[in-house]
Amino acid sequence: MSLQLDARQRAMLQEMGITIWQAAPAAAAAAPSVTERMARPAAQGMPVLERPLAPQVPPAQPRAEAPAPVARQQPPQAAPAPAPAATQPAGASEGAVARLHAPVALYPDAATATSGPPRELGNGWLVIFETPTPADPLGGDSGRLLDNMLRAMQLHRHPRTFACVLERGAGAEASPPVQAMLSRTLAELQPSMVLILGLGAARATLDNREPLGRLRAAQHQMPDGTPAFVSYDPAYLLRAPDAKASAWADLCRALAVVRKAGEA
Repeated sequence: MSLQLDARQRAMLQEMGITIWQAAPAAAAAAPSVTERMARPAAQGMPVLERPLAPQVPPAQPRAEAPAPVARQQPPQAAPAPAPAATQPAGASEGAVARLHAPVALYPDAATATSGPPRELGNGWLVIFETPTPADPLGGDSGRLLDNMLRAMQLHRHPRTFACVLERGAGAEASPPVQAMLSRTLAELQPSMVLILGLGAARATLDNREPLGRLRAAQHQMPDGTPAFVSYDPAYLLRAPDAKASAWADLCRALAVVRKAGEA
C-alpha cells in the first residue's frame, strides 16, 4: 500500500534523508506495445492499419540442366585392308594340264647383221616361260620386257636364241607331255643354257615343287645334262619392278656359266 503524500510532506521527508519510493500511476504503468495498439479495434476512433504481408516468393525450383549434346556416332568403318605384298604367285592354272609349244627363234636375222654369233654366248639359248600371247612370245608388255632382258644379255645377237612357251588350258590334253616335248627340243637344239622364267614353268619342266626362292638359288640340270637357271617371269616383274635387280643377277649367273664353259 503506497502513501498518499502531498508536496509539503515529500519535501520534509527528503530533508530528513528518507528516499521516497512511490509507485507510478496505474495509467502510466505500462505503455501499450505497438502490437497492442495495432490490435485495438477501430471502434476507438483510430483506424487500424493493416501491415501488408510480404509477397510470398515461391521456392526456387532447381534449374534443369540442358542435356549435354550427344556426339553423332559415325557408323563403324572397316579398316582398309593392307595392300598385298607382291609375291611370285603359283598361278591360278598351275594345276591345269600344260603343253610346251615348239621352239621359236626370237632373233633369226641376227647372223646377217654380224660376222657370226659371239663365242662367249655359246651354242644357243632356250628360254621357257608362260605368256598370254603364245603365238607372239615377244608381244605385249611382258614380251617387250623379255626382249629388253635378252638384249641386255646380248642374246639379240645370237640367231640361236629360242623361246618355248608353256601354255595351260583347253587342248593341252591332246599335246605331248611336257617332259617328252622338252626332251625332243633339247635333242634338236642342243643349247648351251636353258632359262626357265616363272614358278609355273619351273615346276612343269624341272618336276620340282620347291618354292621359287630355292629354285632361283640353285643351278639345275636338264635330263640331257644341259645347265639351267630359274628366275622371275616378265609378267611378275611388271607387277614387282623391285625384283628386276634380282632377276638380272640370275641372268648374269647363267651368262657366267656359259662363258666359263666356252673358255674351257
